[in-house]
Amino acid sequence: MADQKFDLIIVGGGPGGYVAAIRAAQLGLKTAVIDENPQFGGTCLRVGCIPSKALLESSHLLVEARDHMVEHGITATKLTVDLSAMMKRKSKIVDTLTGGINMLLKRNKVTTYVGRGKLAGDGQIVVSTGDTLVAENIIVATGSVPMRLPGIEFDGDFIGDSTTALSYPNVPRNLVVIGGGYIGLELGSVWSRLGSKVIVLEGMDHVLPGLDREIARIAKRTFEKQGLEFHTSMWVESAKRDGNTCVVKCKDAAPIQCDRVLVSAGRVPNTGDIGLDTAGVQVDQRGFITVNSHLATSVPGIFAIGDCIGGAMLAHKASEEGVACVERIVNGVGHVNYDTIPAVVYTHPEIAMVGKTEEQLKTAGISYRKGSCPFGANGRARAMGEAEGKIKVLADAQSDRIIGVHAIGARAGDLIAEAAVAMNFGASSEDLARCCHAHPTLSEIMQEAALDVDGRAIHT
Repeated sequence: MADQKFDLIIVGGGPGGYVAAIRAAQLGLKTAVIDENPQFGGTCLRVGCIPSKALLESSHLLVEARDHMVEHGITATKLTVDLSAMMKRKSKIVDTLTGGINMLLKRNKVTTYVGRGKLAGDGQIVVSTGDTLVAENIIVATGSVPMRLPGIEFDGDFIGDSTTALSYPNVPRNLVVIGGGYIGLELGSVWSRLGSKVIVLEGMDHVLPGLDREIARIAKRTFEKQGLEFHTSMWVESAKRDGNTCVVKCKDAAPIQCDRVLVSAGRVPNTGDIGLDTAGVQVDQRGFITVNSHLATSVPGIFAIGDCIGGAMLAHKASEEGVACVERIVNGVGHVNYDTIPAVVYTHPEIAMVGKTEEQLKTAGISYRKGSCPFGANGRARAMGEAEGKIKVLADAQSDRIIGVHAIGARAGDLIAEAAVAMNFGASSEDLARCCHAHPTLSEIMQEAALDVDGRAIHT
């Protein structure tokens, strides 16, 4: 079979790869994208961000109906959970969105290949289907996979990763979550709301590593009130299935028996067996592809984006890199502002951040001022019954430029967008404070926090 020639080939059809493919097509490149799964969209869409948010929403509605509707004068009786129906809804959402991506790729005349793509050198990609593709430029966007820990015997059923936890056939009586990061807390919250006793084991001395410590402490207290049990500084040595139960052993601690184990100890680059050695592409000691500031690898014409190059492992970061990489290939200009990429934990309350944490600023020796406002001081939050949480604004002590915003509270993931936009435009806390915000809205909390940087908050 003759080689099939393209201007650009993308290996990986996740949020980095498919977005890069569409943008390349818009700019006139003959583009192909390869993915092992017939549903394009990657981990995020198929077995990550989207299905987990569907279950988070469903389980949150249960808690609202069961525990909080009575506060509104609404009494619900005989609440039941149809887990199969909940899972069916989740799957329908995934199918709809992945179908939409396939449609977008087709509409933009992007050629798709379902199979494993491997670099073969000289601009060639060999697909497991037998096709050989050739292009002047190649983007590797193969993403990441859940980390496996020594001593933990995965069976994809009783002991598994986040993918397994998205499809339990029944609600575990006792669930042990290994890892206190955002994935573990999101899925732990789902099963806790549905009736599981959830125990979270975290090796560090605090949960949600990487988040602002003050916000992480508030989150831990909140989740404990919701019924989650935390054990920090807990090093897991083994996890094994014993019949219809599991046994988790930790260093210097009694064994824990449970029905299921969710391992969410982080993710590692999905860069094995894709021909990087053959093509001469350099990787670091952890397997991440090494790139420069233009997302170029050690081999001319080969670029890499998303989780496989490290940094924040976020779908939107991969998408931004995909667009920037393609635009640089075509126009010579493409840029990602890594200082203003927001991150969200979709628990309830939500947790969101953009920019630097207080700990990072202290370590870097950067002088700053901060202002904050609790959700409880906001009329809309009170009316919604969502008085828990706060927003914190960090501003440079000399220039007043906003350098970090951290939030925990209702719809924090939506509220953080204002801060990200402000920071992208180099706004000061004064700029944010001077913008009129509609009343009554949750957005007023952001304005009050900005006002508080100068001690001018009105409602706190």
